Amino acid sequence: MSAQKTTDTSDKLKGSVKEAIGKLVGDPKVEAEGRSQQKSPTPDVKPKTTPKS
Repeated sequence: MSAQKTTDTSDKLKGSVKEAIGKLVGDPKVEAEGRSQQKSPTPDVKPKTTPKS
């Protein structure tokens, strides 16, 4: 399994867990985030850049 496929699979899993938590606690924002995370091909997290001195 390639690294990209593993990342995509883990993002879909995280999204489904987030969606379920949103449903459980009644938070539509978290539920929507989970749904969008399952559909997005890349994670929403951007790598941190360090300023050069």
